[in-house]
Amino acid sequence: MIVKNDRQKQKELTKNAILKVAEEIVLQEGWQAVSIRKIAEAIGYSLPVVYNHFENKDAIQEEFVKNGFNMLAMAMQSTKEKYPEPEQQLTQMALTYYDFAFSNSAYYKMMFGLGIPSCQKANEIAEIGNFSAIIIEVISELMGETDKQRKFLKFHTLWSILHGLTSINMVNLTAAPDEMQQQILLDAIHGFIKNINN
Repeated sequence: MIVKNDRQKQKELTKNAILKVAEEIVLQEGWQAVSIRKIAEAIGYSLPVVYNHFENKDAIQEEFVKNGFNMLAMAMQSTKEKYPEPEQQLTQMALTYYDFAFSNSAYYKMMFGLGIPSCQKANEIAEIGNFSAIIIEVISELMGETDKQRKFLKFHTLWSILHGLTSINMVNLTAAPDEMQQQILLDAIHGFIKNINN
């Protein structure tokens, strides 16, 4: 039993080392520079050891997607709990989303490498589903009684606003967004809330 626990602990340490090196490569050179060979060389392991944990580069990205959405969901939930009214919750959650993207830009870029995940992907990856559920809960409170499909439509509209504004600013800015960009975000969110039942 002790041997099994030690083996499991070693496997977890190796997996974390692989992810840490991948993150460092992304921060320094971008996601396109990540390769299994480069990771193996950086941590001093053979290629089969890395492949034993991740079958390819896409599997490494999926791990970042899971970790990133888990961190984002926790930040959103924490923000939601600080405010009593759904309007306040959604406004502050939008700002939290924006702050998260710029504070964790390497993660954010990997999380959205192919754009906003589809509903199918959200169903496959629990961490994306958890993030979605937090926002949908607040949208549901604002909309009251309405069909589920309409709530999902509004959720995807909001997510498109958040991701679109974040992506535009992430491409154009070298530092965190200034007050003007945050005012644009707030204007968009206030307009979304005002028209949520239209």
